[in-house]
Amino acid sequence: MLDRLQAENAGWRRERGDPALAEVHGSIAVPKKSGIWRFFAFMGPGYLVATGYMDPGNWATSLAGGSKFGYGLLTVALLSNMIAILLQALCSRLGVASGRDLAQACRDSFPRPVGFVLWMLAEAAICATDLAEVIGTAIGLNLLFGIPLEIGVVITALDVFLILWLQNLGFRFVEALVVALLAVIAACFGIQIAMADPNWGEVIRGFAPTTEIVTNPDMLYLALGILGATVMPHNLYLHSAIVQTRRHDGTLDGKREAIKLATWDSTLALMFALTINASILILAASAFHHGGTGEVADLGKAHELLNPLLGSAWAPTLFAIALLCCGLNSTVTATIAGQAVMEGFLNIQLAPWLRRLITRTIAIVPAAAVTIAYGESGAGALLILSQVILSLQLPFAVVPLIMFTADKRKMGVLVAPRWQIVLASLAAALIIALNMKLLFDFVTGA
Repeated sequence: MLDRLQAENAGWRRERGDPALAEVHGSIAVPKKSGIWRFFAFMGPGYLVATGYMDPGNWATSLAGGSKFGYGLLTVALLSNMIAILLQALCSRLGVASGRDLAQACRDSFPRPVGFVLWMLAEAAICATDLAEVIGTAIGLNLLFGIPLEIGVVITALDVFLILWLQNLGFRFVEALVVALLAVIAACFGIQIAMADPNWGEVIRGFAPTTEIVTNPDMLYLALGILGATVMPHNLYLHSAIVQTRRHDGTLDGKREAIKLATWDSTLALMFALTINASILILAASAFHHGGTGEVADLGKAHELLNPLLGSAWAPTLFAIALLCCGLNSTVTATIAGQAVMEGFLNIQLAPWLRRLITRTIAIVPAAAVTIAYGESGAGALLILSQVILSLQLPFAVVPLIMFTADKRKMGVLVAPRWQIVLASLAAALIIALNMKLLFDFVTGA
């Protein structure tokens, strides 16, 4: 037994210490008998991860792409989703095979100064993510209930109590809330698309690649925006931690099956995320592009135009409900990701309410200041800035993930297949290059 443990830890410099998210680690039992219930036991983490691929920060690019170029950018949404599936599969593998989340693996593998810098960058990404969710939720409250943005920003601080209550009930209740809100989002967009009555032949053709994406500079720029904002750094830390909430057979065969089922969970969940993102783009294409409105990237303007274009007062209401649910969902996952990052990098544990209070305060202060000073236009600019901050941090999460899962000393026989590493490396290079271009354009004002 000792020899086996030493072999498993041969590539790591120290013992793991406390597991990721210790209070919920292995808290969900997996049935020993194989079958559908065993698969259902692994379902859940993927849907928490999926919320990061449809958060308020992604809505603007989908709205702009659909309203300006119709269904032509659906192929970019599909490519982005395939890349996300691949990287999240590596997160599942790292968490199950090594028993470490990405933050713990970084702390173990890099010198202390490097680990500190990675931690600071990860915290910046968490705060940027939270900032986008604060603004998105506040806009949703404003559109739905007429609550002023500055008051809506403050109200978002109350979500800490909801999250703490759910965590006390058990991690399955957190997952249930996320899935329920995702179902509401899906229903809202389903009804809106039925109202918009898109040309389904054109929708299907939109998933096929076209040279216009490369030859048309404006179209290329929006394609870069969709691709560049797809993979959120906090999702990589989050997934590698929450996949360990399942209490499965710790044998080699048990880990192999856990990796397989966890990968299926995230794959199906991200295909659902693709459906939502594609729905936003299809709605914008059908209502705005074919309605002759032109490019619409502002959430408030999109809400305002849906009623006259679709001929129903329900359309803007459903849009606002979906946005609010999206913001609430993302706050849950950002909280858990923040906890995993702090515990993993620093090997310290803070009370969940204190951790949440710190993160949310950092996000609320600039959001409240900007919305009070500049209103909705300022909030929109802050939303864009949050995406730029995320693009800066992305390489520092993706590259270590690929390094760890490709290292046989760390992963043992559960090392990622070579084809996965090659594809992930190519995808990472593409995403990083696109994010750097977006950053360059932001700095130069191009």
